Amino acid sequence: MLPNQSAINKLLQIGLLLNCKPNTIDDKKPLTFQRKHYNWPDMPTGYQKTISGAYSIPVAEKGKFQDIRITEVHLEEDPAAWNPDKGTVDYNRAGAPLVEIVTEPDFHTAEQVETWLKQLVLTLSYIKALNKDAGIKADVNVNIKGLSVRTEIKNVNSITEITKAIKSELARHEKQKPSKQETRRWNSTTEKTELMRLKENAEDYRFIPDPDLPSIKITKQRVSQLSSKLPETPMEKLSKTIKKHKINKTDAEVLTKNLEIVELFEEVSKKIPPKIALPWITVEWLSVLNHNKKTPDEVDLNPEHLIELLQLLKQDIITPLKAKDILRKFIPKSFSPKSEASSQKIDSQSELKKIIQQILNKNPKTVQDFKAGESKALNFLIGQVMQATNKNADYQVVRKILEDELK
Repeated sequence: MLPNQSAINKLLQIGLLLNCKPNTIDDKKPLTFQRKHYNWPDMPTGYQKTISGAYSIPVAEKGKFQDIRITEVHLEEDPAAWNPDKGTVDYNRAGAPLVEIVTEPDFHTAEQVETWLKQLVLTLSYIKALNKDAGIKADVNVNIKGLSVRTEIKNVNSITEITKAIKSELARHEKQKPSKQETRRWNSTTEKTELMRLKENAEDYRFIPDPDLPSIKITKQRVSQLSSKLPETPMEKLSKTIKKHKINKTDAEVLTKNLEIVELFEEVSKKIPPKIALPWITVEWLSVLNHNKKTPDEVDLNPEHLIELLQLLKQDIITPLKAKDILRKFIPKSFSPKSEASSQKIDSQSELKKIIQQILNKNPKTVQDFKAGESKALNFLIGQVMQATNKNADYQVVRKILEDELK
């Protein structure tokens, strides 16, 4: 059966987002399905139906996304999933329309691939061509120019595993300098690749036009209609956000690498001054995510809860330290911070002096250490005061009073 209209439309939209040139019947370029022959358990027919290969014209080609050249974007059927450890085959997705994006070898590091893939996934989610919670599957090609030949790592799932696989394979290439093309699989347990078979060349697949499937004829009019309905991309949104709020270069670079954070900033800055919102998102919130080894999409953060938190801080009801403490508790799911901020900020100098005096009386040795020139002693005492006040005292005020009392 031919793929449905929705699959073709999504494929064309993806090509347009990646700045590719769609091939149309107006250019006398009909799209022909090929049979790609290979003998492997995930394809019991012995061939895969694909608009790619030796005699095929790709749906869209010669594009560029985030400075990485796109060779082509084409459609093919998803094979089954073979598990070599158990000897089982999962046919759940076999035959479903699959979009394959082929890039040129423009990447230099695993980190570059990771950043690029995150931006790609987010961009494709804007046109609902990909569910960003569903993950991706990639065939990763690795080699070191002038040192080793290309190795293909099949079906690596998730951006995290793709990054690990690249790092592991680069280390293997540096050490072993492989001279034969191989197809390998990624073992996430050992975090190493394993040989599956020697890599085939295009002629090994014996591509022939599929006799059962007629050509697909895309018109320029259809491409034009789809192009006019494309939404604003995350990068376009980011560019407008930077200009609108006059964001400096450093913060702009942070936002560029974390496009999901742009949407959060846009929501929060509707009710909180951007100068206040920006550092709490690009520095404090990202710091909390990094500490917990989480990505933005792995945490259920309601922007309204962050707005509430910053309003409490802006109104001087809680201290910055207390706000950071509450922010850390937003993992894995945020909540209204009003309950956590029920105890008021301590502003009374006399009340703070009483608490500080109690701390000094309990820690005579630390006081002596400070007087002996031990600077860390002061930080310890400040920490004790902040703990005693449940972080409701202003850090700078506590430090000043402590220094005065210690003198």
